[in-house]
Amino acid sequence: MTSFNKDVFLESLGDNVFEIRLNRPERMNALGVATVAALQQAVADATAKRARMLLLRGSGRAFCAGADLKERKEMNLDEKMAHNAGINDAINAIAGAKFVTVAVLNGLAMGGGLEMALACDLRIAAAGISLGLTESRVGAFPGAGGSQRLPRVVGRSRALQMMLSGEPVTSEYAEKIGLVNEVVAPEELDARAHAFAKLLASRSAPAMAAIKRLVYQGIEMPLADGLRMERAELPAILGSSDYAEGLAAFEERRPPKFTGVVE
Repeated sequence: MTSFNKDVFLESLGDNVFEIRLNRPERMNALGVATVAALQQAVADATAKRARMLLLRGSGRAFCAGADLKERKEMNLDEKMAHNAGINDAINAIAGAKFVTVAVLNGLAMGGGLEMALACDLRIAAAGISLGLTESRVGAFPGAGGSQRLPRVVGRSRALQMMLSGEPVTSEYAEKIGLVNEVVAPEELDARAHAFAKLLASRSAPAMAAIKRLVYQGIEMPLADGLRMERAELPAILGSSDYAEGLAAFEERRPPKFTGVVE
């Protein structure tokens, strides 16, 4: 396990699966200045170690309560903007990862905490937790990607309702509207997340990266452009050693052993 400071830990779970754990349970894992810097370092370290899969979770009873408002209250405007830029940089590093990222929502995810979860590819939540973009309750708006990512996940109307009201929703409702992919009992959350991570890490890394590119870039394009992009990606995949291994494994009725890497 690697500690970037006492607030953030990076642990290898084997098979190129890594877990980042926010470790400020006394502050509900709020994103202070030091925490944000350590989070960026952890993502960079996972990337350097050729992660195929990254889990992100919190310690204690929260995933992340968002920006540390106690710290921010003491900041001047320039310091507030720098703090927000740091949060954005950390969240965008997660969003830009070429490997698969999963937010493991062990407890409440509010404000910047939910924005961080939205930057992940997938979200698994414990039953009975609360999620929300609550910035309107303190006279602000989601400034770390939430105003853009939430509508892309749940649609404009539901996103507006959540952001304008600032009211949190339950994990069960979040699953219903597509905000989280799966809800499990709290005592089963880690086992389920780890099993899911091992499954996805067993897939071809170049194929996973291609799927992410096609979905995230293609959804912003007209359909015809997206289809052209899909065709353009095919030669590299169909000509890869991983695809040859996949076909051989299928014929031989055995699990494939993919070795492709993403630069």
